[in-house]
Amino acid sequence: MTQQWWRELPPAAGAFVMATGILSVGLHLMDFEVASWVTLALAGGAWVVLAVDFGTRLLGDHSRWETEAATAPALTGVAATTVLGTRLSLAGWQWGAVVLLVVAVVAWPVLLGFVVRHWGRRMPGAAFLVCVATQGVAVLGATLAQAGRGGWLMWVALGFFGVGIPLYVVAFAHFDVAQVWRGAGDQWVAAGALAISALAASKLAAWQHWTGVGHTVLRVVTLVLLGLCLMGYVVLLAAEVFNKRPGYNIRRWATVFPLGMTAVATLSTAAALKIHPLHDLGAVLLAGAAVVWVIVFAELLWTSWAKTQGSRA
Repeated sequence: MTQQWWRELPPAAGAFVMATGILSVGLHLMDFEVASWVTLALAGGAWVVLAVDFGTRLLGDHSRWETEAATAPALTGVAATTVLGTRLSLAGWQWGAVVLLVVAVVAWPVLLGFVVRHWGRRMPGAAFLVCVATQGVAVLGATLAQAGRGGWLMWVALGFFGVGIPLYVVAFAHFDVAQVWRGAGDQWVAAGALAISALAASKLAAWQHWTGVGHTVLRVVTLVLLGLCLMGYVVLLAAEVFNKRPGYNIRRWATVFPLGMTAVATLSTAAALKIHPLHDLGAVLLAGAAVVWVIVFAELLWTSWAKTQGSRA
């Protein structure tokens, strides 16, 4: 039974780590440390399970690994690694964060190449993971630079940020816009990619060693990206309200992640650009993300319990 459960984990399971990890970051920023540590433990434990599963498939079932690596959800592995690394850095565990940055940087071009080569037209929201994974590296690199692990990491972050923006445009060109109405949860990644881009931009703008025109441009870009993210948030929320899609789906973790990421990006922008009303908005958005996380987690537990009961019967 354990082996079967282990082998049934899909690549999209990485979205759980992304959602739980970014919620942990947000709770830390709002000084809810107990809840932040609990969610960090959940995200870290899930990441270890998925990492072992990833390695097992790579070494023992390479054909299946290649098949799954060609799908956009495979990039949740890179994104989840960077989100977890960012939280570890904020906790003061810099060496652990550095290791995760190395893992992400090594895996990023491999998985990105597999995914892009198998892209098609009219794709679901998972297409935007090419941007999310890239900007995740930018966020982690900038976070480590701010933690004193080397100013050169900020230049690395700037490079990945610069690559992530055109990747968003390319992903949007392949995105099936009808997914906004009928998607199963991952349509929210369209907003989540803008949110993590805004978060990366805010961290770049907060770097104290950059001044002048370049710094001004980063501040403007941060506000533009956050504004676009919030607009997308409203559109997607309206679609959810008018077209309810009840029941648990693993892609719902790809809904929770953008909710949490939007909150964190708003809080980070408020701190970096000294715009205090954004802090209040970020707090409200974080509360909403936490509520949705609890609902989706409860649905996951209920679905798992019902499946176990059914198999016993």
